[in-house]
Amino acid sequence: MASLILVDLTKKFGDVTAVDSLNLFIPHGEFFVVVGPSGCGKTTLLKLIAGLLKPDSGSIYIDGTLANDLPPIRRGVNMVFQSYALFPHMKVFDEKKYSNLSFALKLRKFVTPKIKKIVENVSEQVGIERSLYPRKPGELSAGQQQKVAVGRSILIPPKILLMDEPLSNLDPQSRIKVSDEIRKLHRELETTTVYVTHNLVEAMALADRMAVMNRGGIEQVDTPENIYNHPANEFVADFIKYFDFGYQMAKRRMQELAS
Repeated sequence: MASLILVDLTKKFGDVTAVDSLNLFIPHGEFFVVVGPSGCGKTTLLKLIAGLLKPDSGSIYIDGTLANDLPPIRRGVNMVFQSYALFPHMKVFDEKKYSNLSFALKLRKFVTPKIKKIVENVSEQVGIERSLYPRKPGELSAGQQQKVAVGRSILIPPKILLMDEPLSNLDPQSRIKVSDEIRKLHRELETTTVYVTHNLVEAMALADRMAVMNRGGIEQVDTPENIYNHPANEFVADFIKYFDFGYQMAKRRMQELAS
């Protein structure tokens, strides 16, 4: 695991400033959640940390090392995308051929017995059933694809794990189950995690601390309880009220349907 420090981080796309002089410190092993409205810069922030985008200015320090010019493969950072980004033509796992759960290990010249052991251990941690090994992503449910994507990201334990709306394609019941599994996995791995979501209820259930983003900047960083009970400004207060109202309405509707 590793700490993450962002100093005056800025990224522009033409006239649009996606990330604006952002400063942030995430200590070793923290589960840090970033929330905010669509277009506020959450995904751009993750891509900057991962090295998929280069900042226009500012610095990224991973475990004390300046990472601005490091390629993604040398940062010790893995990312789980909203779309899962699995190889559609590959099986979940195949001992002899490249597959979704063996690809990175084979590239690093791991021998077959070690690959099999690592994949089996990760499958048990994440909840990937062995009966799924022969299937390709198109033959999996959204929940199963999500587990494979998470499993792939921790085959070689990363210093920092980035997760971009990983539960957005799941139904409400599956979201609750998989979010519990992600939090349990985090406790086991103790990997520094940066998790992006627009769902405040999900964020508050997962986060050690969280940040509320707006227009490329951070409005407030604190524990979920403090942000909920003591919003720093009007924007944060309105953001909480909006999602709290939606949550209460959904809860009431479920109670009505159950009665």
